[in-house]
Amino acid sequence: MTTAALIVAAGRGTRAGGGMPKQWRPLKGRRVIDWTLEAFAKAGVDLTVLVLSPDDETAWEEFSGTPGLSLAKGGSERAASVLNGLQALEQQGVDKVLIHDAARPCVSPALINSILDALDETAAAAPALAVTDALWTGAEGTVTGTRDRSGLYAAQTPQGFRYQDILAAHLAHPGGAADDVEVARAAGLDVAIIPGEPDNIKITRPEDFARAERILGAEMDIRLGNGYDVHRFGPGSSVILCGVEIPHEKSLQGHSDADVGMHAVTDAIYGALAQGDIGQHFPPSDPQWKGAASEIFLRHAADLARQMGFTLSNIDCTLVCEYPKVGPHAAKMRDVMAEILGIGADRVSIKATTSERLGFTGRGEGIAAIATAALVKS
Repeated sequence: MTTAALIVAAGRGTRAGGGMPKQWRPLKGRRVIDWTLEAFAKAGVDLTVLVLSPDDETAWEEFSGTPGLSLAKGGSERAASVLNGLQALEQQGVDKVLIHDAARPCVSPALINSILDALDETAAAAPALAVTDALWTGAEGTVTGTRDRSGLYAAQTPQGFRYQDILAAHLAHPGGAADDVEVARAAGLDVAIIPGEPDNIKITRPEDFARAERILGAEMDIRLGNGYDVHRFGPGSSVILCGVEIPHEKSLQGHSDADVGMHAVTDAIYGALAQGDIGQHFPPSDPQWKGAASEIFLRHAADLARQMGFTLSNIDCTLVCEYPKVGPHAAKMRDVMAEILGIGADRVSIKATTSERLGFTGRGEGIAAIATAALVKS
């Protein structure tokens, strides 16, 4: 089936302040209308009709010729605007249409698709939230009575319909409807109630912008990175693993202190940030890093993550070696790594395994480490 979104953006309401219609006001670095259009694009609707006021000349110029997007002129009231938008779809072979207010930029693709799915079984479906608060009547700032909230719902958009049914309903309606559900019911259509979303707010007052910014900012950016490192054994009397010096009959060789575990974790963080690896930030060709403590590299990676707005959620590091034994030192390693990373030790995992005497680690020629880092931006 062909699906379409009809976005009503012709209103001139300025109760939300800002000196311009709310759909054109900035919201978290973009305009309200941009967030709304993106939600339907993410949901995968086939076609979109944007209903614009004839006075929005800049918008007409901006959106004209956009693939998959048609424009329609707004009417004297909302119902007239919707009818113009529906008629703009007449030759597009549309089966399902969702009618949505541009001033609801926090609508989720999941809600959009739940309404489209409902239209497989019914001619009309719309989201709503059951009223759970007590309802009062009032006058001059004083409560004058109460109302029973049983069976009451707060309506939302997008409201979904089979295209031909809602087009016929609007053509027959005299106008003046509060929303498209009222138009549909006047035509005898049953409208299924789909659970709405509390975050699907309609921007009406100035304070609604701050709330919408919080909602849109709640989407988390979760990054995962992995790191892998190897160092060979050479002459010496100890090894440094995850910041802890362990007595041993050999040492690990490398340009820095050859802390293979810390190097793997550092590269995992850089990887999650898409910021290269240790060699790019601390070139081995630079003599100042010869013999350097690897905590310098790890602190740099953790600081870079914070500068880019990320919180380090957890790290997991596995050391692959036949010896030395890691278990007796793992708790101290976790504490050292946690202090450098600026997170709790309960978010740091250090463990070891052998390679069953296979390969270079099995022959005792060196140690390998693999690490994973999880970063979150909210």
